[in-house]
Amino acid sequence: MSNSPSNASLSAADFSSDQQLRWCPSCGDFAILKQMQMTLPRLGIPRENIVFVSGIGCSSRFPYYMNTFGMHSIHGRAPAIATGLKLVNPELSVWIITGDGDGLSIGGNHLIHLLRRNPDVNVLLFNNQIYGLTKGQYSPTSEFNKVTKSTPFGSVDHPFNPLALVLGADAGFIARTMDKEARQMQQLFEAAHAYPGTAFIEIYQNCNIFNDNAFEAFSARESRKETALFLEDGKPLVFGKKEELGIKLDGHVPRIVSLEEHSIEDLWIHDTSDFWKAQMLVRFFDEPGHGHFPRPFGLFFSKPKPRLEQLIHNQLEGFKPDRSTQNLKNLLKGGETWMVS
Repeated sequence: MSNSPSNASLSAADFSSDQQLRWCPSCGDFAILKQMQMTLPRLGIPRENIVFVSGIGCSSRFPYYMNTFGMHSIHGRAPAIATGLKLVNPELSVWIITGDGDGLSIGGNHLIHLLRRNPDVNVLLFNNQIYGLTKGQYSPTSEFNKVTKSTPFGSVDHPFNPLALVLGADAGFIARTMDKEARQMQQLFEAAHAYPGTAFIEIYQNCNIFNDNAFEAFSARESRKETALFLEDGKPLVFGKKEELGIKLDGHVPRIVSLEEHSIEDLWIHDTSDFWKAQMLVRFFDEPGHGHFPRPFGLFFSKPKPRLEQLIHNQLEGFKPDRSTQNLKNLLKGGETWMVS
């Protein structure tokens, strides 16, 4: 990392490293990188206090391209490394960059334990529903019957729903956006930074080489108003070409209704603090058993809970060392020991 100018003068260019970008032309990763570089100057954090940690995958080259501290770590183990960094230095702003393969396959166990422990770190999971770095095998989020090099007859695995998974692991902040939603991406990055705990953002990221247009239905101008639902806290769930449709709760069951027949006051009002409604929102998938709901984007749920590093440091503040154990000989011979004859 080069010498940092005064914090007040930082710009997006100051967060861009001198490394050559090695993603495929038109990859969605470029857009995510750009929005991160544009967001960080507004957070007021010195570059030397920012760390990006990644695992293995196309997304995991991210730390090379940020003019901050960073680590390209071990496959699936970025959550463990980031947790250690945060415990040692709670003042750091720690960002985990992972993908649907790195974070939900080999790193799945690390991810769920990160979420339940809740250190104050931010997780960006780039979801392109494919293994891009290793040339197009199906991933944990690939749709059922996906034909790839590793599944020539179609995948028979049921795909993970990342937000349902992290909500089940008691994540306190969950959100979803797309590589083409620049403004929303920046807003969610800022919200994740402000959240006191583990913030998880799933980002639909187009892999134009091995899984092109996987999310075109949600991003294309001609279809997005009917297929995507953009969440705003305190606002009704409305969508459609002319915002003529809404979602109403019929007891505990969501229903799509026409605003020609229902009042706006009848609709479901989004509340980011409502865990039970978030449970329903993360299940809005157009697939058997889930109905034909629009796919939600934005902040689903945000509710602070105790942070790992604060709990551990509180323990250490009250710890009084046993002076008798500071002598190595006393330590080795004391306590639970026995003689073997």
